[in-house]
Amino acid sequence: MSAQPTRRTFFSFATAAAVAASRQKSMAASDKVDVAIIGLGGRGQAHMNEYAKLPEANIVALCDVNQAALERGQALVQKLTGNKPKGYADMRQVFDDKSVQAVSMPVPNHWHALATVWACQAGKDVYIEKPACHNVFEGQQMIAAARKYGRMVQIGSQSRSIDHKMKAIRLLHEGIIGKVYLAKGLCFKRRLSIGHKDDAPIPAGLDWDKFLGPAPMRPFNELRFAYNWHWFWDTGNGDIGNQGVHEMDIARWGLNRGLPQSVTSSGGKYYVPANDDQETPNTQMSTFNYGDAELMFEVRGGITGPEGGLEIRGGNTIGNLFYGNDGWMAVDGAGFQVYKGVMNGKAEKQEKIMDETKSAAGDTGPHMANFLAAVKSRDYKSLHADVEIAVPSADLCHLANTSYRLKRALKFDEATRKYIGDEEANKMLTRNYRSPYVVPEKV
Repeated sequence: MSAQPTRRTFFSFATAAAVAASRQKSMAASDKVDVAIIGLGGRGQAHMNEYAKLPEANIVALCDVNQAALERGQALVQKLTGNKPKGYADMRQVFDDKSVQAVSMPVPNHWHALATVWACQAGKDVYIEKPACHNVFEGQQMIAAARKYGRMVQIGSQSRSIDHKMKAIRLLHEGIIGKVYLAKGLCFKRRLSIGHKDDAPIPAGLDWDKFLGPAPMRPFNELRFAYNWHWFWDTGNGDIGNQGVHEMDIARWGLNRGLPQSVTSSGGKYYVPANDDQETPNTQMSTFNYGDAELMFEVRGGITGPEGGLEIRGGNTIGNLFYGNDGWMAVDGAGFQVYKGVMNGKAEKQEKIMDETKSAAGDTGPHMANFLAAVKSRDYKSLHADVEIAVPSADLCHLANTSYRLKRALKFDEATRKYIGDEEANKMLTRNYRSPYVVPEKV
């Protein structure tokens, strides 16, 4: 890993602290938080729509490496709010803008850590999408930056702000099904082949260097851009780190555990044409052993049926199953159900004892509202998905992918956050960063 100069050369701690203090005074006189949105693709449009609905937010700036996306975003925000936000092509310009109090960043996974560290150093509060980080090293640097600079850093694990999921986990922790010994996450989401495309000239208006950022330089290829960056190791983490990390987070939350003693993950890229360019698996089974409990996670990208109490919704089965010594629970986006063993004479039968449906509240909006409230209160412990809460869930995805890529079981030490007796695996805890886009060892 390169030891390049860091973004700290642009912001001294004293300067960042002074700027932050002045912002807190101005915020006290205003009910709104001035927000910049960085990354204006599909998820970026969701951010613009959600913040525009929140009375606590004022969208003051947008940023994207793609000029066309930036112009579309400015037009959308102007339509939603009546005000045209400032436009930037480089996130560092946003961090330099003293009018911006918080940044909301639906950027690709490989940018999550460096963007967060830079923002914290600049005195900005951060909402960053899931997974928290692209590798294990990065998650620890994000936590360190949030604490050192006193920033609110919320990860976009919005299940932590959804009423029925919060209630389901509370009931699990209270023992509604007894001691939970197994949590299972399901990501059965239909994924078609991405096919093959040749490298091509960089489109006009796109800064390809800034898009790749910390990742290795590659020739432009349409399949490595837009949504499909998820399926390449340079920029994404496969579906276990895309849709799956939501359910991984819920599984770990319900199991009430940190990181495991060992992990085994296997699978492959099945059922697609031989010339399909996707690198990450579309079928993956991962098992995490905690000694006294187990977490299992399954990715299926092909056509599949339901499992347990989870139904097919929109062609997909996405959710969680929890098993305890007294019963089991199924949780998904529509609600949760609890089943227990009930004595009927001398025999025991299974009976549904609770069936709760989702409330009318949305998913992302309440999570963003929780973030904005913490920006005002300056209490990071009030965040539902503070970076320190969300990083271990992302780490589970990284552990699974490392086991998958090395094709072997791995033992892990949670205290040191290193693999035991496996230097090849330990090298995969981080990456070789491309200067100047280096996640620093000292934030």
